[in-house]
Amino acid sequence: MNARTIKVQAIINPISGVGSKRKIPKMIEEVCSGRGCPLEVSFTEYAGHASELTRRAIAEGAKYILAVGGDGTVNEVARAMLHTDAVLGIIPKGSGNGLARELHIPMDARKAIDVIAGGKISTIDCCRANGQVFFCTCGVGFDAAVSQKFAHEKRRGSRTYFKNTVEEYLSYRPEVYELLVDDKPIREKAFLVACANASQYGNNAYIAPHANIQDGKMDLTILAPFTPLDIAPLAIQLFTRKIDKNSKIKTMQASRVTIIRQHPGVMHLDGEPVMADSRIDVTVEPGALRVFVPREVSLTREVHQLFEEVTRFFDKRLPYIFR
Repeated sequence: MNARTIKVQAIINPISGVGSKRKIPKMIEEVCSGRGCPLEVSFTEYAGHASELTRRAIAEGAKYILAVGGDGTVNEVARAMLHTDAVLGIIPKGSGNGLARELHIPMDARKAIDVIAGGKISTIDCCRANGQVFFCTCGVGFDAAVSQKFAHEKRRGSRTYFKNTVEEYLSYRPEVYELLVDDKPIREKAFLVACANASQYGNNAYIAPHANIQDGKMDLTILAPFTPLDIAPLAIQLFTRKIDKNSKIKTMQASRVTIIRQHPGVMHLDGEPVMADSRIDVTVEPGALRVFVPREVSLTREVHQLFEEVTRFFDKRLPYIFR
């Protein structure tokens, strides 16, 4: 955020956490006023409102759009910015923060604002599943079923998500999928099929460790049916970027993927459940979005953060599994 007189629009989900209504807008205002950038702050009021606010702001000349909230808010804002000259700034205030984590944006609001103020801009890809935009992952099968169950919960957070995951596993039955991977036919009985533009779901859960959000490709991950004895190794590998080493996993890279299942049902787009036809066509749109990213990424900080995530996962969850 270096050029003066550039109009800035901040779009804030007011229920995304303590400080979202007062503290964070004040921090953004301090940065903008110091650089002579006009700022307008808007608060979302309903689903889809963030996209409406974004389109209006761009039409009125805003060049920087700052999204304050969780994955849902960030994705709504980003979807309305595709293939424009506007630049997205992310101030993560959700539980998963998939896109923010993928781009190495700090989880601390002040540090995230510093990234925006630093002014480094990168261009990333997006994907579409039957025309609907996602930035990190979409999927069918078990993860989609969990996302649907989680969406109906009154209480959010990782504990609720884990509870739903365990409950869904006890009743879930794998399906047979017909896949076209860059027109190559594949038939698999799978627990889940994930198309990844980015490497993780969120919360540093790496379903496609080698995915690159800038390479014009998606990484396809197929998880075969597994037993309860496989849960602990899969969980460890998921959070240590090693899940592709598991014998239950198949991975491949593609520009286009078609998923054909026996019946219509739920799929998830960046963790949000939506109903979809039995045929799902997934494509990549290279260079679709401009976004602020850190000028430097500290490997030490990344390793430390990953260690904390893995430690927190097993401290809280393994006792639940083996109770």
